Amino acid sequence: MAYAIDLAAVRAAHERIRPLIHRTAIVTSHTVNVRTGLQVFFKPENMQKTGAFKIRGALNALLRLQETDPRSAGVVTHSSGNHGTALACGARLMGMSCTVVTPENAPAVKIAAMRDYGADVVLCEATPTARLETCDRLSKERNLSILPSYDHADVMAGQGTIAVEILEQVPDLDAILVPISGGGLSSGILMAAKSIKPSLRVFIVEPEGKLLQECLQSGERIWPNPPIMMNTIADGMRLQQAGHLPWPIIRDMAEKSTIALTDAEIVAGMRFVFERMKMVVEPSGASTVAAVLSEHFRTLATEHGLKRVAVVISGGNVDIDNLPW
Repeated sequence: MAYAIDLAAVRAAHERIRPLIHRTAIVTSHTVNVRTGLQVFFKPENMQKTGAFKIRGALNALLRLQETDPRSAGVVTHSSGNHGTALACGARLMGMSCTVVTPENAPAVKIAAMRDYGADVVLCEATPTARLETCDRLSKERNLSILPSYDHADVMAGQGTIAVEILEQVPDLDAILVPISGGGLSSGILMAAKSIKPSLRVFIVEPEGKLLQECLQSGERIWPNPPIMMNTIADGMRLQQAGHLPWPIIRDMAEKSTIALTDAEIVAGMRFVFERMKMVVEPSGASTVAAVLSEHFRTLATEHGLKRVAVVISGGNVDIDNLPW
């Protein structure tokens, strides 16, 4: 089957964005290793430029847009925060305008960051349909190119560069844990990781209620329509449905068992990272830490004989005046 991206696209993206991003280090935690009985390697994209992995996909998409449409008047997207911030940062670097359609319940700290990077933030109703319709309207009114946060090949390829770096830094891995919202990150990592090392297992971490495991096990998009935003503390993971471009890669390459987390488990993971790993993370970023510490993953690791596991910490843009404890 032809997918939206391949390993060549991810490697090209890595060469394109390499001078503009941080190559985030691999960090470890003795406490995590003891608790899990595994060797765990964290990829802290909360230490990435703009505080999240999203800068990778945003920059790749912007640079590709400059190549294919150098006369573009600017870009518009819809985002709950991190993609909008990343796109605004990249657009400013390239001298382009950036408009971000943001749900009205987005965290204030993320709205402020987008504006700090020069974005024109347009608030809308907190539904996937309202986001898409507002973005489309502004694109037509202002003659702007739409760069979605996940359903776009160049964005997916940019996010996949994380897997390229992980496998350069820790080649002998058994598995990677990655969080999901629309699926740009997970599909990019899946394509790169499984192409480089086919035996590697990629487990997706989802908020309870996303229904991804049910979709994976049936091989079908069984999500109800119209698309909804879930009520989860992980504001970066509220979208229930995976995008149409990421979905075939996720369906065919991800492990069929996901790690689904409650808000309480995500908060506990977040607190662990603050207290024991001394890093600032947002709930979405902490979800994979909560997952690797969970009894469910312990069972999966035993079942599959896993010993060495990488964990992607996706971001750290959290309102420190409103921590959930």
